[in-house]
Amino acid sequence: MYKSRLYYFIPLSICLAVIGCKAPAVATEDTKALVPLSYNTNTDTLNIAAQPWKQFFTDQNLVDLIDVALKNNQELNITQQEIEIAKNDIRIRKGALLPTVGVKAGAGMEKVGRYTSQGAGDASTEITPGMEMPDPLTDLTLAAYANWEVDVWKKLRNSKKAAVSRYLATVEGKNFATTNLIAEVADSYYELLSLDSQLDIVRQNIGLQNNALDIVKVQKEAARATELAVQKFRAEVAASKSMEYEILQQIKETENRINFLLGRYPQDIKRDKPDFTSLSLSAVSSGIPAQLLENRPDIKQAELELAAAKLDVKVARAEFYPSLDISAAVGLQAFRPSYFLKFPESVLYSLAGDIAAPLINRNAIKAEFNSANARQLQALYNYQRTVLNAYLEVSNQLSKIDNLSKSYALRSEQVAALDSSIDIANDLFKSARADYFEVLMTQRDALESKLELIETKKEQLNAVVHIYRDLGGGWK
Repeated sequence: MYKSRLYYFIPLSICLAVIGCKAPAVATEDTKALVPLSYNTNTDTLNIAAQPWKQFFTDQNLVDLIDVALKNNQELNITQQEIEIAKNDIRIRKGALLPTVGVKAGAGMEKVGRYTSQGAGDASTEITPGMEMPDPLTDLTLAAYANWEVDVWKKLRNSKKAAVSRYLATVEGKNFATTNLIAEVADSYYELLSLDSQLDIVRQNIGLQNNALDIVKVQKEAARATELAVQKFRAEVAASKSMEYEILQQIKETENRINFLLGRYPQDIKRDKPDFTSLSLSAVSSGIPAQLLENRPDIKQAELELAAAKLDVKVARAEFYPSLDISAAVGLQAFRPSYFLKFPESVLYSLAGDIAAPLINRNAIKAEFNSANARQLQALYNYQRTVLNAYLEVSNQLSKIDNLSKSYALRSEQVAALDSSIDIANDLFKSARADYFEVLMTQRDALESKLELIETKKEQLNAVVHIYRDLGGGWK
């Protein structure tokens, strides 16, 4: 009897396997990220991305602010919870590989009609001579059971590996958020210092304008100037004072932006007030583009997500194959409590194995497989785009640093020339050899050039911070 069943079972299993193996092919593309050998002609591998951020930034006030931001920033805290979610997903996928074991207890009662086939059969059955089965019939059960899906096609193992890759991707996502946060705090801090410097320049300019206003008032009394000159100087002083309040508002907003990044309510930002134009950061060493693949967290995140997407395709493909499920149970069952401990009569056990494979109407499985294939290609294109974007960001910042350096040198010459022209214009104005309009324009041009010099210096500092970020520094 068992041999005859085996003869049916083996061909059926083979048929199911053959039918299940007719799965669609996996879409493949070249996943190698090809990057240029260098950003320009330099092939030196020295890279500032390897430098810890506490060494890269030498301003202790900025270091303290970044420390607070890394502890309290809400965005980082949200990302940390995403890591915990991904970690728990690994536990879920790992649990699916193991048998499910449980214990169940049950009690029931059944009363059937006497004049039915079941009732008539019960009435004629005796446990011991002279004792019929109870009516109504009770059923008491205490058993342990187990279910296990045998991972023949590595579907469950690949699913767990995909979860691990996504967990590691969330870790890299947090690293990317960390380096962006550090750069954002540094940008805002240098903007705050530049605003402080601009405020000092505007206030100095207001002093110069007030002096010129006093001079023109005296000249008017001596009939050497007109009321028009007085009003023009007075309007220029008012415009500069208005600019002063605009800068004060910008300072307040920048402080609050830093406080937001630090996860705290508004308070003063501790900072020194050095000569802003003399500030400098570490020398820039960009290394080679191939180092981006190891240093940039967003590239590593995209690479891990691509690996997870590839595993998802394997999991989806395994749905076309036959699945093997094994179930078992062992316990005690009786219709009276007194029979519960009577062995072996009250013992129950079962063992079953099922092989199943989809035969007809596999559209849902095909659709999921096609979606997994599309998501894999989507992850591949995202990885290639991330690598390309990283290279272009570094290239742009290197060019920006070079051009800003040349621009700053020219603006410094402009400021020096206009500072000298202010003294010349004032002397000429006092001796009536220049009119008030030339003095006004000279002061206005000098103010604008100094503010532009400060802005250029801020852009220089930010460019160095950005190249450090774009090369993958700050998260280690």
